[in-house]
Amino acid sequence: MSSHSAYEEVNQRVRLAGEILNIDSGVIQAITACEREVVISIPLHRESGIDVLSGYRVQHSSARGPRKGGIRFHQDVDLDEVRALASLMTWKTALIDVPFGGAKGGVTVDSSKLLPIEKEEVIRRWTRTLIHVLGPNRDIPAPDMGTDAQTMAWLMDEFHRLEGFQPACVTGKPVGLFGAAGREEATGRGVAQIAAATLKENDRKVKGATVAIQGFGNVGRYTALVCQELGMNVIAISDVTGGIFNKKGIDIKAIFDVKNLSEVSTDERIGAADVLEVECDVLIPAALGGVINESNAEKIKAEFVIEGANQPITNAADQRLNSMGIMIVPDILANSGGVMGSYFEWTQNIQQFSWSIEKFRKELDDRMEQAFTNVHKVAKKHKVDLRTAAFIVAVGRVSSAFSVRGSLV
Repeated sequence: MSSHSAYEEVNQRVRLAGEILNIDSGVIQAITACEREVVISIPLHRESGIDVLSGYRVQHSSARGPRKGGIRFHQDVDLDEVRALASLMTWKTALIDVPFGGAKGGVTVDSSKLLPIEKEEVIRRWTRTLIHVLGPNRDIPAPDMGTDAQTMAWLMDEFHRLEGFQPACVTGKPVGLFGAAGREEATGRGVAQIAAATLKENDRKVKGATVAIQGFGNVGRYTALVCQELGMNVIAISDVTGGIFNKKGIDIKAIFDVKNLSEVSTDERIGAADVLEVECDVLIPAALGGVINESNAEKIKAEFVIEGANQPITNAADQRLNSMGIMIVPDILANSGGVMGSYFEWTQNIQQFSWSIEKFRKELDDRMEQAFTNVHKVAKKHKVDLRTAAFIVAVGRVSSAFSVRGSLV
């Protein structure tokens, strides 16, 4: 990232939206601050001895409902990153109008180096230590980088041992264990739908539009699959092992289940970062944050950038791309399908009533389109780019909820 911290980058956006909406600076200060930050130590028993890991849960805001946000297991996790992501969740849930606030959690550990039994121990300890600040009406975790449905099942089991049966205490669970059919694909599906809506809004054909995607984890994989289903042509895709390129289009269905893209036999291989510089209609960075920065912004050759990852573009690169006439659909809109899906899972758990996958997909597509249309309207009204417009919508909603609640709490 640039010299600014990731959290400060988000807050700059919030302050700008506050100025445009003429919101009292004290209110902006109150809604940018994190309500609670918890740092814990997690002793992990390994064959080599005891490792002590750092774990985090940052609860940014509960102005619009219980806090919501994923848990990532990654070696680069630190408090600043978790703060930034918790804050983004606040704006994301407000933007798509679901009754949640924002939170984020993490453990500083390389999840690829954990044995399943060690991963289970880490998440159970994380849950036990933070139990007093979690719960279906307080703070609801979900999977993120390095965690998955299985991790959430262990978290739920640990929560149940201590607090009794409450499946709504976590989302992103396996379908056979109170999860929701459709949740796993929700983030990627939302990104693809937003890409299609962006093309339509700008009078471009969806069928045959060329797409390059960085990332082939949960988000990138489903984004690529749904892009293909919608008639787009995925010409380049990459993961940490490298990338593949085919200007006629890659058959995503055929490679969907491979673990790493290095296993795919192909004529044309490209570097993991090169995928960002491919000439295409739509570029989707769906891996890590800060991948488009001052060093490579000039080399982007896409007409539209849809942010599948969180904060994949630094503020400086964002300005540069805007000045180059590239339209960016911000992360808080583009990848919000995940939290929309989590909301559907949470409501089903509370009602103890499950939906069909068709209903789930239809609701998701409708709500994403609604959010997209709203952001476009606001962008035109205030004559601003889509990121600023998204923050205007979100900050407006959070500040009004905060103010209506009254200040004497």
